[in-house]
Amino acid sequence: MLGLKEGMAKTASPPSVLEPQCPSRFVLERIADKWTALVIQILARGTMRYAELQRAIGGISQKMLTQTLRSLERDGLVQRKVHPVVPPKVEYSLTRLGRTLIEPLHALCRWSEKHLAELQANRARAKIRAVAAVADRG
Repeated sequence: MLGLKEGMAKTASPPSVLEPQCPSRFVLERIADKWTALVIQILARGTMRYAELQRAIGGISQKMLTQTLRSLERDGLVQRKVHPVVPPKVEYSLTRLGRTLIEPLHALCRWSEKHLAELQANRARAKIRAVAAVADRG
């Protein structure tokens, strides 16, 4: 029986986002989303109510924040707690699994801030080249 289990383990390949049919691509899509990254960064500070989250993030619509929170809750990254008071009080916090994303997403956010000037300069040069190429054709 042990031989059968070993053979099965060898045929099953580990998840890889590089494989087109791998479900890990859905996970990558969720955590690579800018709104997800921002929600995780904000909730890393502690539990917050919906309006506090929306103010802290800035520039996110109610619809997008609601969709993002629902997706994160469904995936077990965010916990939604409803307090039985009038009016209802709803709070959001990171789960244990959600807290494992703080460090990698923090690093990604810091990388984007650190390299912002270089990226903007590259975009500006590319735009100048594109305009010059159009002018050369005209």
